[in-house]
Amino acid sequence: MAPTRYSAVAIALHWVIALCILSMIPMGLWMTAAIEQPDSQALAYRVFQIHKSIGFLILALTVMRIVWRLTHRPPALPGGMKRWEGFAANATHVAFYALMLALPLTGWLYVSAGWAVALDRALELATSWFGLFPIPHLPGVAELSESVRRTLAFQAMGAHAAMAWGAVVLIVLHIGAALKHQFFDHDGVLAHMVPFLKPSEGHASETAAKTAPASPWVERGAGLALIAVVAMAGAVAARPEPKPSLEMSSTAPAATAPASVSTGAETAPEIAAEPVAEAAPAETAVKAGVWTINRAASSIAFGGTQSGAAFKGRFEEWEGRIRFDPQDLAGSKAVITVQTSSARTGDATQDGSLQGAEWFDPGQYPTARFETTGFRALGGDRYEARGTLRIKGARLGVVLPFTFREADGVATVAGRLQLDRTALDLGMESDATGDWVSKMIDVQIKVSARRAG
Repeated sequence: MAPTRYSAVAIALHWVIALCILSMIPMGLWMTAAIEQPDSQALAYRVFQIHKSIGFLILALTVMRIVWRLTHRPPALPGGMKRWEGFAANATHVAFYALMLALPLTGWLYVSAGWAVALDRALELATSWFGLFPIPHLPGVAELSESVRRTLAFQAMGAHAAMAWGAVVLIVLHIGAALKHQFFDHDGVLAHMVPFLKPSEGHASETAAKTAPASPWVERGAGLALIAVVAMAGAVAARPEPKPSLEMSSTAPAATAPASVSTGAETAPEIAAEPVAEAAPAETAVKAGVWTINRAASSIAFGGTQSGAAFKGRFEEWEGRIRFDPQDLAGSKAVITVQTSSARTGDATQDGSLQGAEWFDPGQYPTARFETTGFRALGGDRYEARGTLRIKGARLGVVLPFTFREADGVATVAGRLQLDRTALDLGMESDATGDWVSKMIDVQIKVSARRAG
């Protein structure tokens, strides 16, 4: 005999998924428009991360629900239901299952393509599930050409949006049908899924079988076909127009690197001629004091803005070799090496993006390096260090102003400078113009070190 209501697991999955879907629709509508407005971009970015996380939750719960449905018999339909009503009910259920799979999958494909349709520009963003763990992009998508990824993103988002509207229609029909059965037909269908309602008596499975279509594959095919048509219509409608060549070039790295940057390892950057104490031969450099860095009391931090909102980060793994003596600037030298994979902002999505190929790309460039070429005294406890910063394939001549204070053999150093990330080939595909992430990145260095010799 068929059960009179769904199991507790099926009921719980139904309502959790339903609440997730109902939250996703207004969220998606709002953030699509808000991401284009500078004043709301920061909040839209946060909502987008929540939207992705809920989407993956829906995908996982839907797979669980399908497995449960295949292994547990559902309650029978009322015996008095017309044949077309039974067909429509079953086809609608199949369409819902298809949507609950297709909507997250097309969203996943869109994110993996690394292209923002609303802004029509490349935008590589990592995905983390509620900030707990990263979710990788679909394999192979990132390796496609920019034009293919752009087309794929438009079509995936077109299908995603069309199916979202299809879900709205199905939800309205589903709720309307449930209310009809409860208040007009009085057949207890709503009680199948609502625990506090009492199931109707006397609608046996054998009478319900009279209303079922001859082949269940017909209704399943109808539901799947409906979703396929909606998705294809959305994908076709969202075919992107060719981008003008000028617009295409605005998101690409500049053809000519800034004067202070060299992309070849064999050429040193040009540095303006100023009175600088140059590094001395090795036998002279030994005279400068050697310092041992206290990592617990030292830090290399960075910060900027994303979508108008400030962010801060730090490098957790770095080391330095320092010889410095205010009385022997010519014999002073510092080399700082940073593990680029250790960049942390406290935002799992930002951290994942920093590991991407267009940002630090630690797989190919595991370290960044700053090496001084000379020091200069500015008066009092103020100094500046000139040197070469190497990140990825770029070499940039920089000047780091800093203060140096020593007491009882312990030195405290604090320095700060701003770096143009575009000169270091960081984020050039997604945001070469600095509309999304600020071009200028503030870097702060704090070092506590004890004199070792």
